[in-house]
Amino acid sequence: MTTTTTYAAKIEDHSLGHLLYALMSGFPLLLLPVLLSLFINVSQRQTLNNGLLASHLRWQRHSTIIFIGLLALGYWVPVTWLSLSIYLFGIIWFCHRILKGWLSLLDGLEI
Repeated sequence: MTTTTTYAAKIEDHSLGHLLYALMSGFPLLLLPVLLSLFINVSQRQTLNNGLLASHLRWQRHSTIIFIGLLALGYWVPVTWLSLSIYLFGIIWFCHRILKGWLSLLDGLEI
């Protein structure tokens, strides 16, 4: 008598996460890819409840909203050197968030 055990493996498709990270990395193109990424991300909000991809979508959504807020703050600050400093900080911070999130997604880690 032989017994076999089968395990049901849940396979998630991460291609949406990779697409959105790629769009976010195109931010020098007048922020159009970032806004498109945010639109797609918000439209997927109801379909995913938990899991790896949901944590990355949340990470991307928060990153994009804060980045746009930093750019708006830099625009409204009247002092030029402070405005440029805010822009530079926002760009470096956003690049860090993209790289950290994308590498975590490649490794299969929640963020």
